Amino acid sequence: MDSVWRSTFAERFIFMPMDLLIENLTNPALLLFLLGILAVQVKSDLAIPENSAKFISIYLLFAIGFKGGHELAHSSIDGEVIATIGYALAAASLVPVIVFFVVKKKFSVANAAAIAAAYGSVSAVTFVTAITYLERQDLEFGGHMVAVLALMEAPAIIVGVLLLRKYDRDEVAMPFSKVLHHAVTNGSVLLILGSLIIGYLANDAQADEIKPFTTDIFKGFLAIFLLDMGIQSGKRLGDFFREGRSATFFAIIIPLVNGSITAWVSHGFSNSVGDRFMLAILVASASYIAVPAAMKMAAPKANPGIYLPMALAITFPVNITLGMPLYFLIAGL
Repeated sequence: MDSVWRSTFAERFIFMPMDLLIENLTNPALLLFLLGILAVQVKSDLAIPENSAKFISIYLLFAIGFKGGHELAHSSIDGEVIATIGYALAAASLVPVIVFFVVKKKFSVANAAAIAAAYGSVSAVTFVTAITYLERQDLEFGGHMVAVLALMEAPAIIVGVLLLRKYDRDEVAMPFSKVLHHAVTNGSVLLILGSLIIGYLANDAQADEIKPFTTDIFKGFLAIFLLDMGIQSGKRLGDFFREGRSATFFAIIIPLVNGSITAWVSHGFSNSVGDRFMLAILVASASYIAVPAAMKMAAPKANPGIYLPMALAITFPVNITLGMPLYFLIAGL
């Protein structure tokens, strides 16, 4: 009996994660991300036109919002959904506070607040990549998770600015009311919420009419977008590494801890492996679109050469290589 238990334990905690890790490392989307980094290192002229990259990001946000809203229309708002949303909002509010006091020992108040906001907020691209990962496991997630994605954007930005105001008022360059307005009306948040509502209102026939656009070409656009993300990451790696090892350490540890804790705690209120996994991904991810845009206005003394590469060049690839197999394993226990 003991030998059987030990065999099961080894299979679950050693062999299964390695299989998932190897599978994830051969994902074309991830390989294109690495190709983008390589292109910068070898000084290639490979580039995605700025307008094209912007269009692809708009498309991805619309597609996940619309599909999530349509799924939400077929779902019931029960206690599990409410608990998931509650946990997500609590995480988006508490994670920035914890991160702020941890990193403040190594960084200025302005930089600590920006890092805290980034890691309390979420990455829509990481969320989209996680969708394709979950599909390879033949698992689904609830449409309400798209609403969770949208709801987690703003609270972290607000908390980051509040921390900045409390510990260094001279650093805040914009009134809090304007920061709050920007956090709520940020383009990515507005597009996600808007497409979520549109998808919710669309009937099955209307959703099927645009399915070739929202579903069939989704993975192709994601792959090209990750190529662009790799190029953008590669351009910032040099300056980032010159800042020292602390930023790299935090960018690796913070997501793995947050994601693992969430994947485990979510067993207490969610019965869906897919939902637990997606929630873990959201809490583990870091924003490199909404937060940098907000902090550029609210805290111009914060150095984007620190918090942006942390989220994009370190945390993002850590999540899609090591993080996803780890969170999936814990969520499925």
